[in-house]
Amino acid sequence: MKVAVFSDTHSNTALMLEAVRRCRPDAVIHLGDHDRDALEIRGEFPEIPLYNVCGNCDLMPLAPNKLTVQLGPVKAFLTHGHIFDTGFSRVSPIVDTLVYAAQEEGAQIAMFGHTHQPLYEQVGGVQVLNPGSSGKGRNPTWAIVEIFDNGGIICSIKEL
Repeated sequence: MKVAVFSDTHSNTALMLEAVRRCRPDAVIHLGDHDRDALEIRGEFPEIPLYNVCGNCDLMPLAPNKLTVQLGPVKAFLTHGHIFDTGFSRVSPIVDTLVYAAQEEGAQIAMFGHTHQPLYEQVGGVQVLNPGSSGKGRNPTWAIVEIFDNGGIICSIKEL
């Protein structure tokens, strides 16, 4: 299973839509800021399952703050990350609380955005992925998550 993961598009959706066109994923995840950007994916690719959460810049959100979904044999914990932000500018406080929440849900992978910094690491038995900012900054990024039948996970961060 191949999953395309985006975050922090902030209404700049053209590159995200082009990446989905090229990648042809089995599912798409949008991790907020702006959750309505996910509706463009749904409109353009109605046949592809879409999972999305809202972010801190979503004033009247359509999506939940967090979501746990089954992606093949793997359980994934999705959030924008702002609800796990302890007020520090470093990424690690978000990751620590995020990993705990993912463990509580029995998830093997936790995905978040918010920091605009791509990240992929394993912490406490949970794979942690931040695809970076898919709509802002000089080098917008996104991620591809490959999930295998045996539960194996490979993540790669790509430039848009």
